[in-house]
Amino acid sequence: MTDHLSDDYWNQRYLDGQTGWDLGSISPPIKAYVDQLTDKNLRILIPGAGSGHEAEYLHQQGFMNVHVLDFAPEAIAAFLKRNPTFPVTNTHVADFFAHQNTYDLILEQTLFCAIDPILRQKYAEHASALLRSGGKLIGLLFNREFEGGPPFGGNTTEYMGYFSPYFRELSMEDCYNSVEPRGGSEVFIRLVK
Repeated sequence: MTDHLSDDYWNQRYLDGQTGWDLGSISPPIKAYVDQLTDKNLRILIPGAGSGHEAEYLHQQGFMNVHVLDFAPEAIAAFLKRNPTFPVTNTHVADFFAHQNTYDLILEQTLFCAIDPILRQKYAEHASALLRSGGKLIGLLFNREFEGGPPFGGNTTEYMGYFSPYFRELSMEDCYNSVEPRGGSEVFIRLVK
């Protein structure tokens, strides 16, 4: 793996305030999905949580079992500083691929496009392993290419190839409610194990 994908690289980005991907709040497509959830006891994982805006929103809405994971300690520390009532035991400074637990729902927003594309098949397999039977992987993926990276782009045909061995229901639709800078370049995914 290249240096720009190491935990030191990402931690330094947070220390330097170089977080251009951070919207400053929960993304509208994920908020719309969360707003229709009724079971506040769902075990939810947000991998590559960064500033944790999704977790913050879920916590404010009364979700009791939200877990944030990021391998940049600075991201988790900043999240906890902003959210002092969030359970510290539900924060994980760790590598997604080493994390072990079982969840009902994984919310994906930025991790998949930040990892080296050679790890995408492994991501799909590990996300599936973390979900209970019937669990869901929900979120946003880019439906466009980028020069260099991260972020790393892709398309739905490519993504279907990664996820279809591990999920029985796969929905990937053009996102109608992306934030303006990402309009027309995101797909909303709903994958059921």
